[in-house]
Amino acid sequence: MTMTVLGPLPARSDVLDVVRDWRIDSLIEVLGQEKEVVDAALARLDYNRDLRPQLFVPPSLGAVPLAFTGPHRTYVCVNQKGGAGKTTTSVELAAAWIAMGYTVRIIDADTQDASLSTEWILPNYDGIAPHERYSLEDVLFGRQPLDEATYETSIQGLYIVPSGDRLGAVEYDPAGARDGSLRKAIRQSKADVDITIIDAPPALGKLSVNGLIAADQVIVPLKVGALDKSALRKLAETIRAVQEDGNPELRVAAGVMTGYDRSNYAGIVAATLRRDFPEAIVAAARRNVRVAAAAEDHLPVRVTDPKGTTTSDYDQLARLLLPVKGATR
Repeated sequence: MTMTVLGPLPARSDVLDVVRDWRIDSLIEVLGQEKEVVDAALARLDYNRDLRPQLFVPPSLGAVPLAFTGPHRTYVCVNQKGGAGKTTTSVELAAAWIAMGYTVRIIDADTQDASLSTEWILPNYDGIAPHERYSLEDVLFGRQPLDEATYETSIQGLYIVPSGDRLGAVEYDPAGARDGSLRKAIRQSKADVDITIIDAPPALGKLSVNGLIAADQVIVPLKVGALDKSALRKLAETIRAVQEDGNPELRVAAGVMTGYDRSNYAGIVAATLRRDFPEAIVAAARRNVRVAAAAEDHLPVRVTDPKGTTTSDYDQLARLLLPVKGATR
């Protein structure tokens, strides 16, 4: 298998502004009110100043990026609504961090047939007999340790844990994915990776909860134009419940508005993220039709479209979340 090496991006002029004082917060108090009230609040904002794509960093975070502490960090990319951009976010953040010097493992926890490890980033099974090709399904049913289900990919520094044909059985079989089992598997791993990203399924079942218990930080992608307010509120409640019970150190690191284009509605999405996750960076990932083509090539968008907005936007977010490997900040 030919290996692709990821490096720095070419210089570009349309990088997003990073702001700490955001008038979007004025919309929070009108969320859920009558349309006329919301429209009036939006009319008081200026697109070029307030609603254009940008990166918001809460003042409470202090200087960013925060230092990379400890030998390993786990992120979970979660939203129970399908089509939110979880997989794209997982792949592009992984690619950006690899270019910054980290080694990254993505765990494909999506039970859908067209999942990350079957359609986009493929495991390298060269020289491995079919009956010895293990998956997350094997890990969560206790048949194999996580390292036995971790495979190289065509991207140098990127490893994948495939989902498995019957991963969905975990949701209803009491023998699979007991709370905390994924966290235990990650902690017992001796694989030489700095970062693990869990690409959660579009449901708040056992797999997503296991991901939240296992993670240090949460990334919440949310597609602009497909905001499900009740679903997002349920996700926020689930995260808070896990923080209170199973993982008190869990932190929501970022909300990512995917498919971002020129629309006042993006202000409503941003305000909703600010209300539900006030501790999180709010980022925009601009709409890019070339994402689908990258998946067909089994490569990150960073490789197939290095000058595209998707690549640039995720690169900026990655650098707000973590310093270049070896740097203190």
